[in-house]
Amino acid sequence: MTSLRPCYTFQTLMSNILITGCSMGIGFATALELARAGHRVIATMRNPAGAPRLGQFAAEENLPIEIRALDVDSDESVRSCFSAIEAPIDVLVNNAGIEVHGSVEELSMESFIAVMDTNYFGTVRCIKAVLPRMRERRSGCVINISSISGRMSSAPLGAYAASKHAVEAMSEALAGEVKPFGIRVAIVEPGIQNTRMAQDISCSNGSLYPHSVRLAGLFRESLSSPTPPEATASVVRHIIESGTWQLRHLSGPDAAPYLAWRAGQSDEQWVDWNAQDDESWYAAVERDFGLNARPLPAARTGMD
Repeated sequence: MTSLRPCYTFQTLMSNILITGCSMGIGFATALELARAGHRVIATMRNPAGAPRLGQFAAEENLPIEIRALDVDSDESVRSCFSAIEAPIDVLVNNAGIEVHGSVEELSMESFIAVMDTNYFGTVRCIKAVLPRMRERRSGCVINISSISGRMSSAPLGAYAASKHAVEAMSEALAGEVKPFGIRVAIVEPGIQNTRMAQDISCSNGSLYPHSVRLAGLFRESLSSPTPPEATASVVRHIIESGTWQLRHLSGPDAAPYLAWRAGQSDEQWVDWNAQDDESWYAAVERDFGLNARPLPAARTGMD
């Protein structure tokens, strides 16, 4: 009978690392970080022609980056991309994601479905594409980029947080399934980092509910002293090169404080914190985090 004991040997430099969502942000930074460290990177994105910067960096620095088209929302695109890669994929970094925000009442069903399809089902599609060969080789690493929103949820990020909660739940189950085959699974949970997603949240949109304006102010103030996406890129590199079997990894200086803050409240206290009136909410954020999240005069809307 074949032994199912995990193989704990590890090579520092992985030969092939595929990253999804590399056109900007965390994926872009991670591709550069890993390639500069000597790894061979397959950087994927929906439309490479529309995002040429990574290819320009790779050419200028002579980096081992190969750029391929991949739409994680599409079964056929995933099949086509992964089947065309001959060399084994040693590490899969599931980074592709979209952000939508709005109240549950106001956000369209199409938005709920779209964010789940990309952030959760897209991750599952790519994992299923690499697992058979990893299992046969009895080695590999799957790194799923989640968020602190994968462990705490507040308005108006219900749809986005739901997709990240799903990634976390699936990743926990997956880790137990594949460890006997020598395959590592890691979840990375960034806090607020200077990406287009965070910048979009920092610009409030009209809503019947006050939470969009509140969260916009919180993100705006956090981005005034921004944490770059390179913070997450370095965490991904550490996971790959260290051989760690640790499941969850925080990224950025605010990730641990936010999660500790949420963990210090009961569920009912958390609901009440989100439900309180504007002035009480702004005062609490200033007291607990030293951030003035109140709307700037120029940012006020007809809701006032």
